[in-house]
Parts: sequence; structure tokens; C-alpha cells
Amino acid sequence: GNALDTKNMSDDEEFYVRYYVGHKGKFGHEFLEFEFRPDGLLRYANNSKYKGAMMIRKEVTVAPGVLDELKKIIQSSEITKETDNSWPSPDSVGRQELEIVIKNQHISFVTSKIGSVVDVEDSKDPDGLKLFYFLVQDLRCFVFSLISMHFKIKPI
Repeated sequence: GNALDTKNMSDDEEFYVRYYVGHKGKFGHEFLEFEFRPDGLLRYANNSKYKGAMMIRKEVTVAPGVLDELKKIIQSSEITKETDNSWPSPDSVGRQELEIVIKNQHISFVTSKIGSVVDVEDSKDPDGLKLFYFLVQDLRCFVFSLISMHFKIKPI
């Protein structure tokens, strides 16, 4: 396609992404959560009590080009064709949630924390869960890069 095709991708369409992963354990409620809002606001929160760490909360407004890139990552993953019906339910180890509004679709996924690709392979829906697993890795790297570039902090 033409490079100009995506120029106004963010016009006239709702777009929202939220990811959460967390658990309640001996350090209390530990979690990582981020969301991208249609206006470009990226909200990030990381609550870890490990070794006395404090809650980190950051907000930054990203450019439309960043949202366009995020949309490309999501669309190329084809996650919108998946369902979490056969994925492991959240358990004492923790839960993950991914909510996406894109191209008039509103999807949300809830599953347990995934330790590694081995957990994915052993699940009832390895193909769908693998898509989710790698998309989440991509989204987390994307967010950590944006946050660290903007705030010069090192998110874990």
C-alpha cells in the first residue's frame, strides 16, 4: 500500500487499549496496567511492593503517529479474530486482561498469568493463546519504550 494510506487512520474511529496483569500475594495487590485513550493519553501504573518498591504512575500524551503504530501492531496480530473461551481462567497465580476497541469492534480477553510459551503450548487453544501472548509482549515493550523515553525511568 501507499505510505499515505495510514496518515489519517485515527480520524473518525474510536480506539482504546487497556492491559492489566496482576495478582494478590504476600506483598499485597501487585499489578501492571496501561491504557491508551483515543485522545492519545497513555496511562501507566506499576505497583510492586517487592523490596519496598513504590507504586509508579505515569501519564503522557502520545502523538497520532504513535497511536497509528499501535493500531498496526494490533491489526497485524489478528487478535480480533480470537476468543478467550478455551483459555485458562484467572487463578491464584494471577490474571491478565486485554481490552481493545478498534474499527468498530470491542473485544476483551481475560486469562491467567502466562509464565512462558510452554504454558501456552499446553493450553486448550495454543494458537489463539500464542497470538495473545506475543501481542502482550509487543504491547508491553512498546509501552515501556514510550515511558522510558519520556520519563527516563526504567520500568521493570
